[in-house]
Amino acid sequence: MSDVQEHDPEKWNPVFGERSCSKKNLERDDDSKKSHHALVRPHVAFSADALRIDAAATADRIATAIREQVPRRLRKRGVVLGLSGGVDSSVTAALCAQALGPEKVFAVLMPEKDSDPESLRLGRLMVEALGLPSVIEDIEPILTAAGCYQRRDAFIRQLVPAFGPGWGCKVAIISALAGDGYSLTQLVVLSPDGAQQKLRMPLEVYLGIVAATNMKQRTRKQIEYYHADRLNYAVAGTPNRLEYDQGFFVKNGDGAADVKPIAHLYKTQVYQLAEYLGVPEEIRRRPPTTDTWSLAQTQDEFYFSLPYERMDLCLYGLEHGVPAAAVGRAAGLTEDQVERVWRDIAAKRKATRYLHEPPLLVEAL
Repeated sequence: MSDVQEHDPEKWNPVFGERSCSKKNLERDDDSKKSHHALVRPHVAFSADALRIDAAATADRIATAIREQVPRRLRKRGVVLGLSGGVDSSVTAALCAQALGPEKVFAVLMPEKDSDPESLRLGRLMVEALGLPSVIEDIEPILTAAGCYQRRDAFIRQLVPAFGPGWGCKVAIISALAGDGYSLTQLVVLSPDGAQQKLRMPLEVYLGIVAATNMKQRTRKQIEYYHADRLNYAVAGTPNRLEYDQGFFVKNGDGAADVKPIAHLYKTQVYQLAEYLGVPEEIRRRPPTTDTWSLAQTQDEFYFSLPYERMDLCLYGLEHGVPAAAVGRAAGLTEDQVERVWRDIAAKRKATRYLHEPPLLVEAL
């Protein structure tokens, strides 16, 4: 199944007098990016206000799209989604409830051994706030049987032979701002006595750890589709624009879905919708987290170069041809740092392009 979604062209942009990103813009190279800067109105100062939306109108537009897509185009009776306790899944759940009614939104909460207990608590809080039917599916037994933890730990022990029960781990990036504009990864482990180690990983070890960990996202999606099949529901994906653009998802895992209602929204805009839709403040205040590793980890520590507020401004600036100096002033970065982030964005787009591709055929059908 293809994960590709076409973004509807947005209306004329009152700030920069141009249309927003298209598939062509997503694939443009640095030369076209530089020539695109000429489209910017030089007398207009770039700021975070460029990401402001009319939350009520945006919510209504998305709800209308869900009503068109789910019962009419997909001919499904409702929506299933994994509820993680984060803002993206909470906003998606609220939008689906607005569109279809809460009784037709089935929430699945799927903790495992490495999950933060706070994720389950906040997921339950959102279920109660919306009045959703829900189920808790503990996926740890499935992951254990599939060898998820054992396979991951075996690769870690190639670098840390003592790694085992009582240890914590995560994979973190060395920010693109610290080097030549490309993110590098490192393994972080914490021993039972509190000693932390940070180690560069050979490619084989990195790929092995990630491959084992990706079982978590694919198992969750398997559970979601089980419930979708038995209820004749569609599965709703929850990526925001930054995640979708940068390939921050697992193919046939959290990247698999029938509808992706917020994939066109920057993370900053998702938070605006969250406030409008009444998502509990505890969820809105929680830092974005992967909730994948046994050590606490934010999304920018794992994948993005910067916190989402700055990444959104950098991505928006790149999409809309805003000069690096102007983006830097808005994001609190130097012009050189913005250029480094843009190189990292381009590198991630290139590396993860296959995630968006459908299966390749020998002959077109």
